[in-house]
Amino acid sequence: MNGPVRRVLVCGARGFIGRHIVQALLQAGFTVRAGVRASSTAPLPAGVEPCFMDFSRDTRPEPWHARVADCEAVINAVGVLREQAGQSMDAIHHAVPAALFSACANTGVRRVLQVSALMPPGSRTRYAQSKRQAEAALLALRAEGRLDACVLRPSVVFGEGGASTALFQRLARLPWLPWPAQAVNPRIQPIRVEDLAQACVRLLDAPGPLPATLDLVGPARYTLPDFIAALRQRHGGRPAHLLVLPAALGTASARMGDLCPRQPWGSETLALLGADNIADAAPLQALLGRVPRSVLEGAPA
Repeated sequence: MNGPVRRVLVCGARGFIGRHIVQALLQAGFTVRAGVRASSTAPLPAGVEPCFMDFSRDTRPEPWHARVADCEAVINAVGVLREQAGQSMDAIHHAVPAALFSACANTGVRRVLQVSALMPPGSRTRYAQSKRQAEAALLALRAEGRLDACVLRPSVVFGEGGASTALFQRLARLPWLPWPAQAVNPRIQPIRVEDLAQACVRLLDAPGPLPATLDLVGPARYTLPDFIAALRQRHGGRPAHLLVLPAALGTASARMGDLCPRQPWGSETLALLGADNIADAAPLQALLGRVPRSVLEGAPA
């Protein structure tokens, strides 16, 4: 690439969202430093520099200074839907990102993007609370004039390799759809992961200043049963029979899911799905210069 190197540190570069952000940055001509765990063995794209970090333990700014010092920007795409042994949501979503943000401010890295989530305002889940604390830490540094930062708040992110996507696809294959009563009516506004990644590129290229927050949503709103039905129809299936589970049974199924932390269904997920997850798509459309693409277009099988 001609001109100065435009290096971006992407934390969570081997995750579902992070992988797509890395690819979009490379296609746009950026140099990428990939923040990954030392234990991770998944390959990185050619030319991407690995940078080892631990989002469970790096809770002080000092370890981050060398990682970010020569970067033009930082994107944090690290997140977990479920806690596992040694993976505290408070550390992964709040304490470590706060240290990262402070390091960026200390070393003069102005532009920081935080991939958060579009969450129900009243949600008391650990997921929502820890994400909000990270948002507050970043926006406080922005208010002090130390960062030009933006919090990205996507609705359900849909695409190949996503845990939620895989869950919805499995449900779309069932002839009977058992669904908890408390999650029948709330709506989602799913966004393609490629559009999320492209939004990151556009924000890094923006002349500035960045918006403090940006909701990332697709063009269509669905109730969850309707979305699963649309996926089923997309792949030629007949409409499934909706079996609405009493709220108590839905809660019990989520608690059973809590016993298997490596899959997405559990009490936290049920609580997050129990309220609307929608927003105005106009700001994202203006940023992209086009209407966001439907998640049903080329939906993974």
